[in-house]
Amino acid sequence: MAKAKQSASASKVKVTLIKSIAGQLKSHQATVRGLGLRRIRDTAVLAATPEVNGMLRSAQHLLKVEQA
Repeated sequence: MAKAKQSASASKVKVTLIKSIAGQLKSHQATVRGLGLRRIRDTAVLAATPEVNGMLRSAQHLLKVEQA
């Protein structure tokens, strides 16, 4: 049972910044920085936790999200 929990929480997402954060709300800029993205076409692989999913949802217009 413990293994099933680990594999479910081990799902990853690949996040790429596709639009500039210049001119965006400060909260969206901070969210993108918090995801570890600095410049356009920068990519990060993150664990798909509820916290990360909320961050992705708030800045979804700037990002491309794929399963990793």
